[in-house]
Amino acid sequence: MNGAQHILDAFHRHSIDTVFGYPGGCIMPLYDALVDDVVVEHVLCRHEQGCALAADGYARASGKTGVCIATSGPGATNLITGVANAHRDSIPMLVITGQVPSGLIGTDAFQETDVLGMTLGIVKHSYLVTDADEIPDVMEEAIQLANSGRPGPVWIDVPKDVLLQQVTASADQTTRPSAAHCPDLTQAIQMLRDARRPLLYSGGGVSLAHCEQPFRRFATTSAMPAVVTLKGIGNAGKHNPDNLGMLGMHGSLAANRAVDECDLLLVVGARLDDRATGKLDEFAPNARMIHIDADSAELNKLRPADVCLRGPLDQILEGLTRAIESHPLAIDDWRKQCRQWRTTGGFSAADNEEPLSAITGPAFTRQLSRIAPDDAVIACDVGQHQMWVAQHYEFDHPRHHLTSGGLGTMGFGLPAAIGAQFANRNSTVINVTGDGSFMMNAQELATIRRYRLPLKIIVLDNQCLGMVRQQQELFYDNRESQIDLDDNPDFVAMARAFDIPALHIERTDQIRRGIETILAFDGPMLLHVAIAREENVWPIVKPGSGNREMIDESQQTTRKTREQVA
Repeated sequence: MNGAQHILDAFHRHSIDTVFGYPGGCIMPLYDALVDDVVVEHVLCRHEQGCALAADGYARASGKTGVCIATSGPGATNLITGVANAHRDSIPMLVITGQVPSGLIGTDAFQETDVLGMTLGIVKHSYLVTDADEIPDVMEEAIQLANSGRPGPVWIDVPKDVLLQQVTASADQTTRPSAAHCPDLTQAIQMLRDARRPLLYSGGGVSLAHCEQPFRRFATTSAMPAVVTLKGIGNAGKHNPDNLGMLGMHGSLAANRAVDECDLLLVVGARLDDRATGKLDEFAPNARMIHIDADSAELNKLRPADVCLRGPLDQILEGLTRAIESHPLAIDDWRKQCRQWRTTGGFSAADNEEPLSAITGPAFTRQLSRIAPDDAVIACDVGQHQMWVAQHYEFDHPRHHLTSGGLGTMGFGLPAAIGAQFANRNSTVINVTGDGSFMMNAQELATIRRYRLPLKIIVLDNQCLGMVRQQQELFYDNRESQIDLDDNPDFVAMARAFDIPALHIERTDQIRRGIETILAFDGPMLLHVAIAREENVWPIVKPGSGNREMIDESQQTTRKTREQVA
């Protein structure tokens, strides 16, 4: 077999049966090998960025390795944003690109770019394969690296002539033994027993480690009040009465208050991101901290922990669970206090009952949460709609919530939803997007049509870049700059041009009918939802401020009234 065929052989060995790509000159030998392959399904997206983001969504929804393929030069550079997105959110991904023939590297040949140099900071590891006999071992090592420890993207750049060379070597299929061992839990257990106001703070590391069940057993056994990061939404399930929701810039008042008043913070698979912590020296000021993470680089990175636990998350959680089962925590008063805060400071506002009133983002999202099936996968883009989903949609599993956390990539949602639909062929997959984000990868409507995907698309349209406009209103003296999108196309007509039926709604009494219609339709469908331009996400913390300085809608209304009087 030649180098290209050995790449497909590695896919077969690792049960990789779905890849996302776009062909071109230097990757053509791999596409030629795909002609005869009956195992691997290649999904042709309409832009290389769409390929990378679809592979990302596939990996998030399935827990498997996402794979994207492109040619050299602009094909490779178009992948970069999607690969960076996967890197920031620790998504296992294999990236394969063609490169100009070996003899032309370094000569500024047609469609040559230094892929390894450009991508150094956005991958776990990268390879430039110089001999076809390297391919079997490189493929084995790359797939293991992408999934081991803290997952992430691994990039393999292969010159065209190497793809065509015959391979005489075979792969070393020895599984590298894990060096991870469960650390000593004695001090952490004692800290939990001594605490009177402990708080469980979890992030995306729970699902990345496939530890949803051990985490839920620990959460139930400990009965600790809990908060989650954006990527940790769904960790506790939708029926946990001690879950206070998301913390941080757009977190609930209950979650941020609990962090402010806890005396022990147990951090599980989270990196203390600035959007979650706010001003770091004001974050959890009264708390000692236990930090559990697979990546030693995250421990003590932003805030020193009293105890750091690096090792297999399932073993650590099971050890803590057993200790608490034999000696329950004495936190009844704290639990009651946090449940009271959840009642008064959560995201349970009543929906607008006026049938002819304009649609609000929170009211729409709550109805979507009630109507959609429990196993529906929601892929968001970035902006106000993303925060409304995080606040108001009740997720039963973290893999049901696909969102660009670390990088905040507009245009993520549609291709990610495509990837999720290939990962879950019979599940309901919904892309919730804004008018700004939707236009960034709208070409992938053609991918939906090509593969007849039953994907549902909901565009919340306020004809502006809503999150930017909101921050300009609140923090830049309402000086609006380059946020108007009032020249948007007719999204209903646009969808229909791709043979995707579409509906438009603009009143509260149309919400239920609109949602039920698209969910019941046997095939892809788009729902265009008009919302008010001036609608904001509440609450909000000014960037760089402490989370205790949350601004809610009533405070902003009072401020505006005072300014008008003055």
